[in-house]
Amino acid sequence: MKQIIAFAGSNSKESINKQLAIYVAHQVKNVKTTVLDLNDFELPLYGIDLENEHGIPDNAEKFLNYIKSSDGIILSLAEHNGAYATAFKNIFDWMSRIDGKLWSNKPMLLMATSPGGRGGASVLEIAKGRFQYMGGNIVADFSLPLFFDNFKEDKILDEELASNLNEAVTTFEASL
Repeated sequence: MKQIIAFAGSNSKESINKQLAIYVAHQVKNVKTTVLDLNDFELPLYGIDLENEHGIPDNAEKFLNYIKSSDGIILSLAEHNGAYATAFKNIFDWMSRIDGKLWSNKPMLLMATSPGGRGGASVLEIAKGRFQYMGGNIVADFSLPLFFDNFKEDKILDEELASNLNEAVTTFEASL
């Protein structure tokens, strides 16, 4: 059975991106899913001086091992001021010091959501532009605007958005 990982690019305990990642992971058929939480991989703020003095922290290695041992990745990015959340950017930076192609060409369903009408579109575009140079194999992407209006009772209410997500999941499944 294929193994996938699902996580949010957020360290919020109430992360709407984590809710979306878990929901979507449950839509993927015939896989074993491991849900990761950035809070379980505490890391110091990346800096070259820190790396030179102390090396790479174990938690960066552990997270990267989850990526490398998976058959696919579901990632929903939180958007802070139009870019990655700090917790995600930090683990991303640490892992890139271990392996510049950290995504290991694993099929990825890349998503974002937000309470606003753009649904994390800015961070999604940044990631789509950057990840391809770091071993990213984004096979599908999805943006969910107005999370609190469109996601209730563990489902997406808007039919067009639900259809778009179903297409993305189908594409992701086919790539595994």
